[in-house]
Amino acid sequence: MYYQLGLIGYPIQHSLSPWIHETFLQRTDQKGNYSLIEIDPKMSFASEVETLRERNLHGFNVTVPYKEKIIPYLQDIDDQAKQIGAVNTVLCKNGKWIGYNTDGIGYVRSLQHHYPELKKDKGKQILILGAGGAAKGIYAALLKDDFHQITIANRTVEKAKALLMNQHSDVNDKAITIKEAEKTITQYDVIIQTTSVGMKPNETETIVSLQTLKENVIVSDIVYQPLYTSFLQKAQSFGARIHLGHTMLLYQAQYAFEIWTNQTPNVERMDEELQKKLEG
Repeated sequence: MYYQLGLIGYPIQHSLSPWIHETFLQRTDQKGNYSLIEIDPKMSFASEVETLRERNLHGFNVTVPYKEKIIPYLQDIDDQAKQIGAVNTVLCKNGKWIGYNTDGIGYVRSLQHHYPELKKDKGKQILILGAGGAAKGIYAALLKDDFHQITIANRTVEKAKALLMNQHSDVNDKAITIKEAEKTITQYDVIIQTTSVGMKPNETETIVSLQTLKENVIVSDIVYQPLYTSFLQKAQSFGARIHLGHTMLLYQAQYAFEIWTNQTPNVERMDEELQKKLEG
């Protein structure tokens, strides 16, 4: 089979998805290509979707600003994507478009790859900073992987509470404010920063103070521009083990590739290559 794959979004000309998926095709001995299909928001999305259907793709990724807008055009949607309310991967099969969200599962895979103890120990105290789209996906994936003792912290606690209710959260999970998270930061084993705080051009910003971290804590930031955010640098200076955000890109792409091809590509050494590309 020759796989026709792609990405829709805007703007996407600097996306590294073609490099990632073409490497996956090579590593799994599959033939195919991965195209960037930029859809200008000024255009009629409905018309562009019809044009997209005519391309007879086997699957495509979806990025901003279309992760929610694509949903009415799907014939089916995976339960997790439905709960999150956003789709980043579409499988085109037997004339049907089926939507998935691979971000959260990709993130958890990436975290467990770098810290394998998290594959077995599900009783860790986990703090998620933020309650936006990324937090929804990561929280859903942690629940699916049987983690409990998860706290969601957000500036507006109502948004964090709504996220818990939406996911039919376990009673051990709770919603707090960012200020409360800062006061209790020492109790967490894993801290996951899911907001855009610290992203270029505001590299010096951090969402919470990290001066009282638990020993051996894992601190993760999904921001990857810059790779070593101020948040991660400060965490490392206080003795934390850190997890870089760019690896999430690889593992969410790996899961998308599995959905399309039923093949699991080896990502060995790709994180170093991706890091070099992101650093220019």
